[in-house]
Amino acid sequence: MVDIGRIGIVGGAGWLGTAMAKALVRSGTLSAERLICSYRRSKPAEPLACRWTQDNCELAENSDIVILSVRPQDWSAVEIDLTDKLVVSVMAGVTVDNIRERTGSARVARALPNAAAEVGFAYTPFFVASSETSDAETVGTLFRSCGEVDLVNRETDIDYFTAMSGSGAAFPALLAEAMMNDAIARGIPPAVARRAAQQVIIGAGRLQERDGVSPDETVTSFVDYKGTTAAGILAMRRAGFANVVEAGLDAAFRKAKALSVQ
Repeated sequence: MVDIGRIGIVGGAGWLGTAMAKALVRSGTLSAERLICSYRRSKPAEPLACRWTQDNCELAENSDIVILSVRPQDWSAVEIDLTDKLVVSVMAGVTVDNIRERTGSARVARALPNAAAEVGFAYTPFFVASSETSDAETVGTLFRSCGEVDLVNRETDIDYFTAMSGSGAAFPALLAEAMMNDAIARGIPPAVARRAAQQVIIGAGRLQERDGVSPDETVTSFVDYKGTTAAGILAMRRAGFANVVEAGLDAAFRKAKALSVQ
């Protein structure tokens, strides 16, 4: 087990806080005895066997690293002194400068895991603003427990990834929904259409993971084969598929920027 000290999760009862806590312990990155989580109203229905508190001051006193996992709109109500702590925020739109100002910490990171953290398949980009050279590796270790990670060099990249990878399963689910609805419209029983659409998404992900090829290589290989899939891809492109995706990502990015706390 890697020694990364004691970790506190502010908002540990929320869906993301719970997912990260379980991933940290399940992966062996941290023992439950070295984890403390705070909650505002109630613990999760099946709480992890770690320390729980409603007092963020108690959490700060018993942590070397503090993860801020609260909704951006609730951030202004959180009062916590984290001077000399490594602070890791998973809040969309809340800037490093704002976190430094409100916590007193000079060591701040922003990370953006998605819902797949719960099953260990998240993608987490992270940005670190700290003079401690080891902090980047520490943050990477934290989030490798949830899946794949990348260190980015610009804080603004986190806002973009809030829109892209932060949406997690939602965008693939949107594609699956469209495929399912088309199948139903053509007379396929709804249960069969649903199962087929879901399995297409699941199978595609597993193949990408196994083969390690990039998405553009996969698409090119099908287009070059000039079969039925190529006909579908080309028709989708002609109908403006890329433009639709770009518009969706841009709208999500602008929403992320609007959440930004200066």
